[in-house]
Amino acid sequence: MEISCSIGEDPALPQWLSLGGRNLSGNSSVRRNERGQRFFCPEQLYFARLAGIYHELSTGIDTMSFEDASESHQASSGIEHEPSAPRSSWVRIVIYLVLISLACLVVWRIYMSQKQTAASSASQAAALMNRPVPVQVAATEQKPMPIFLTALGTVTPYMSVTVKARVSGELEPVKFTEGQQVKQGQTIMVIDPRPYQAALDQAKGTLAHDQALLKNAQAEFARYKALYDAGVTSKEIMQSDEAAQGQYEGAIEADKAAVETAQLQLEWCTIQSPISGKIGLRLVDPGNIITANTTNLVIINQLQPIAVYFTLPETQLPQVLNKLRAEKRLAVDAYDQDDLQKLATGFLLTADNQIDTTTGTGKLKAVFDNQDDALFPNQFVNIHLVMENRPNALVVPSAAIQTGNQGSYVWVVDHADAQGNGIANIQRVKVALSEGQMTILDEGLQAGQTVVVDGADRLRPGQSVTASVARQRGGQKAAQGAAGQAASGASPHAAATPAAPSGAGQGMREKREKR
Repeated sequence: MEISCSIGEDPALPQWLSLGGRNLSGNSSVRRNERGQRFFCPEQLYFARLAGIYHELSTGIDTMSFEDASESHQASSGIEHEPSAPRSSWVRIVIYLVLISLACLVVWRIYMSQKQTAASSASQAAALMNRPVPVQVAATEQKPMPIFLTALGTVTPYMSVTVKARVSGELEPVKFTEGQQVKQGQTIMVIDPRPYQAALDQAKGTLAHDQALLKNAQAEFARYKALYDAGVTSKEIMQSDEAAQGQYEGAIEADKAAVETAQLQLEWCTIQSPISGKIGLRLVDPGNIITANTTNLVIINQLQPIAVYFTLPETQLPQVLNKLRAEKRLAVDAYDQDDLQKLATGFLLTADNQIDTTTGTGKLKAVFDNQDDALFPNQFVNIHLVMENRPNALVVPSAAIQTGNQGSYVWVVDHADAQGNGIANIQRVKVALSEGQMTILDEGLQAGQTVVVDGADRLRPGQSVTASVARQRGGQKAAQGAAGQAASGASPHAAATPAAPSGAGQGMREKREKR
C-alpha cells in the first residue's frame, strides 16, 4: 500500500507513528497469501489509520479515503486480506449478547414454571388443610382402676394322675366316656379278674388245709402231753408234737398272707379313679394285654379348681410377699394371649421357696375356681396380680397418649356437633401410669372429654376434624372387674414425669413394655 509509505516518510508525524508507518513500508511487514497476493496485518492497518487521522488534522487532507479506496481497489482486484479486528469484535459481542439473552430467557421460564408449581401446591395444601380430618375418638372416664403386676403364666391342673394297671391281664371294656367328669373311687376300667380269683381260691384252700393239720397237731400234742404227765411216754415225743404244732401255726399265717395278697390283686383288677376330675382320651383299647406298672391307661386332670404357675422378677418378690403376709390373699386375674379378654379371677396361693438362679425369677402359684372351664391345662395366659385399686381413677385409652419433646399430651376434640365435626387442640396431661390398654392420668383432663385415639399424626392445632367413636376392643380389660378387687399398699409402678407438648401434632405413642 503506497499510503503507508507516504505516511511513514512524513517528517511531521510523531516518532511512534513514524515508526509504525515505516513498518508499513518495509518489505518485512508485507505479507502474502497462498496465491502470492500481498495484504496487511491488522496492526499495520491500525497504525495506518492513526497516521491518516493525524495527517488530516495537520494538513486538512483526508487520507482515510485513500485507504478506503485502496481497500476497495484490493477487493475489486481480487486481493484477499483478513477482516478487521473491530468488526470481528462486534460480531462476537453480538453473539455473546444473543446467547446471554437466550440463557436469561430459559432461566426466566424455569423460574416462572417453578413459581406456578409452588403456587399450585400451596393452594392444594391449603385446601387439604381446610378439609376436616377423619379421626376416631374415645371419652375420658373416671372409674375404679386396679394397679397390678403383669406376668406370663401357664395353666396347670390342680392335680393330675396318669392311671396305670397294678396287675397284668386282658383289659375289658372301659367304664367311662372319654372327656367325662369322674368322681374319686369311680370304676373306670376292669382287667380280667378270673386268674386272680383262682389264685385267691387256691390260697384259701391252702389255708384251710394247713388249719386242719394244725388242729390235728394240737390234738396229738394234747394226748402226748397227758401221757407224758402220766409217765407213759418220753419227753422227746411230746416236744416233737409241740414243734409240729408250731410249724402248722406258721404255715397258717403264711396262708393268710397269701389269701390277702390274692384278694388285693383281685381288687386291683377293678381300676378306680384316684381323684375327681376330667378324664382324657384312653391310651389303650379294650382287649389289649396290660403289663403291671408299665402301661399308661388314661390321664385324669382336676380342673376345678385349677392352678396357674407364673414367674416374677426377684426385685418384685419382696413387695408381693409382704402384701401376701399382710392380707393373706391377693387377687389374680387371668387374660388371654392378646391380653384383652378376661378369662377368670382367682387368688395367689403361695410362692416357691427359692429363686431360679438362671433367670433371676421366683415362681408363684395362683388358684382359680374355673367353674366355667375357661382355663385349660397348658394354656398360656397373661396374669395380672392386683396390688392396689384406685376407686376414682381418671383413665383414657393408652392410644390417645402422645409424646413430644416436652412431654406427654393428648388431642382433644372441642365443640363437636351432632355429626361429629369439631376442632382438635393439644392438651397437656400428667401421666400417672399405664395399665395395658388404659392409662391413668393425674391431671390435664376431666371426665367426659373426648380424646383422639386414631388419626393424630395428621392433626395440627385448630384442625377441623370429623370424629367417630372408636370401636371397643374385646378387653378394655383394665376397667373390667376392677370393683371388688381392692388391695392396699404402694403402687408397683412409678409415675411418669409431667411435661408439655412441643406444639406439632406428630408425637409418638407411649408404649408400655410388658414385664
